[in-house]
Amino acid sequence: MVSVAPSAYKALSYFPFVLVLIDLRYEGVQCGKNAEMENHLEMGKKLLAAGQLADALSHFHAAIDGDPKNYMAYYRRATVYLAMGKFKSALPDLSKVIEIKPDFTSARLQRGNLLLKQGKLDEAERDFKTVLKSNPIDKEEKEAKSQLIKCDEMQRLVAQAKSDYQRRDYSAAAAHLDTLLETCAWDFGLRELRAECFIEMGEMGKAISDLKAASKLKSDNTEAFYKLSNIYYNLGDHEMSLNEIRECLKLDPDHKQCFSHYKLVKKLNKQITAAEELIQEERYGDAVNKYESVMKTEANVPYYTLQAKGRICHCLSKNQQATEAIAVCSEVLKTEPESLNALKDRAEAYLQDEQYEAAVKDFETAREHNENDREINEGLERAQRLLKQSQKRDYYKILGVKRNAQKKEIIKAYRKLAHQWHPDNFQDETEKKNAEKKFIDIASAKEVLVDPEMRRKFDAGEDPLDPENQQGGGGPNFQRGWNTWQGFNPFGSGPFNFKFNFNN
Repeated sequence: MVSVAPSAYKALSYFPFVLVLIDLRYEGVQCGKNAEMENHLEMGKKLLAAGQLADALSHFHAAIDGDPKNYMAYYRRATVYLAMGKFKSALPDLSKVIEIKPDFTSARLQRGNLLLKQGKLDEAERDFKTVLKSNPIDKEEKEAKSQLIKCDEMQRLVAQAKSDYQRRDYSAAAAHLDTLLETCAWDFGLRELRAECFIEMGEMGKAISDLKAASKLKSDNTEAFYKLSNIYYNLGDHEMSLNEIRECLKLDPDHKQCFSHYKLVKKLNKQITAAEELIQEERYGDAVNKYESVMKTEANVPYYTLQAKGRICHCLSKNQQATEAIAVCSEVLKTEPESLNALKDRAEAYLQDEQYEAAVKDFETAREHNENDREINEGLERAQRLLKQSQKRDYYKILGVKRNAQKKEIIKAYRKLAHQWHPDNFQDETEKKNAEKKFIDIASAKEVLVDPEMRRKFDAGEDPLDPENQQGGGGPNFQRGWNTWQGFNPFGSGPFNFKFNFNN
C-alpha cells in the first residue's frame, strides 16, 4: 500500500474543486465571448438597416474574429459588401457560409447571382441546381428556376457572339454582347470582346469605355491598359496614352509591349510639351523646329502630322512669315477644312501679306462655325477695315515698305521717293501736277507712318488723315503753294527753292 503524506493528501482532496472552478471560469469566458459576438451581430444589423455601412462592417469583422465558424456573421458581412458594391469581397464570404452550412440556400442563391454577373455561367448553374435540390421556399425556388433559364440563354448568346466575331460580323457580335452584358455586367472578358468589336467598327469612345471597365474588373489587366494607351495614342491624346501605359507598367514593370510603347509615347509627349512651352515664350522659330521633330518621331499616325503642321502654321503666322504660313495653313485646311485655328492663322498671314479679300473670306468661314468667338469677330472687322482702306490710300504701298517696317526704313524710302517726285524736277505742267499729287501722298505717308499713334490708327484700319475719320483732316503740315512750304528740305541744298525738315 502506498503511503501518502498528509500534505499531499490535503492537496489532492482539493483537486476536484479546483477543476470545477477552472471549468466554470472557462464557461464564463465562453459565455462572455458569445454575448459579445451576438452584440456585434445585433449592432451590425441595426447599422446596416440604417445605411451606416462602414460601421456595420466593423461590427461584422469583430463578430467573425470572435467566432470564425459563425456562418451568419459571414453572411451579414457579405450583405454589407454587396450594399457597398464590393462584390469581389462578398463572394469569398458567401463561399465560406456555404462551406460551414451547405444547406443555407439564401447564400447559395446569392453566390449564384454573383457568379452569373461575372459570366461564370457553369458555376452559377451548379449553384442554382443545388438550390432546387434543397427543398427551398417558393420564392427561392422561383428565382433559382428563372436564373437557370437565364444561364442557358447567356450560354447560347456567348456562343453566337464569338461566332459572329470570328466571321467579322462585328455589328452582330456587339449586339449580342450588349444583351449579355445586361446580365453579366462584371464579365471583363465580354467587355474586352465588345471593345474589340467597337475598335473594328471605328467607335473608339465606346471601346475606351469597355476597356476602362475591364481594367477595373480584373485587377492585373495589363492588356486592357495597353489597348487603352494605343487607342488614345492613335486618337492624338498623347497625355492620356502616357497615363494608361504607366498603369500597365505599375502592374508589370517588365511588360515588353507596354515598355516599348511607353518609350515612344514619352518621347513624343516630351517634344510636344517642349514645343508648346516655346510658343508660350514666343520663340516661334524654335517651336517650328521642335514640331518638325514631332513629325519625324511619329510619321505613321496622321493626327500628329496634322497637329504639328497646325502649330507650325500658327508659329509662322506669329513670326510674320506670311508666305510660309499661308502655304502650311493651306495644307492643314485641305485635310481639315473646318479647323478654326488654321483659318484664323491663315487669315492673319493673309493680312500680313496684304491679301485683304482672302483674309476676310477666311474670317467669315471661321465665323460660320463659331459666331461667338471674339478673336474671329475682331479679326473680321479689322480685315474689312483694311480691305476698305486698301481701296483708298495705303501709306505702306505709297512708300513701298512692308507693314512691319522700322522708322529708319520708312524715312529712307521717303527720302528716295521725295527726291524722285519733287515737283521742281518737272517742267511740263501736266507732269508737274502729277508729281505734286504723288509728292503730297509721299509726304502724307511719311507723316502717318513715323508717328506711332497715327500709325497705330492706320494699322487698325483707320486713316488718320481722312476727313471722314478726323474732323478738319487734310494731309501734312504745309500749305498747298509749293514755294511757301516751311522747313522741308530732304536734300539740304540744291536746285530746289523749298526747305523741309527731314530730321524725324
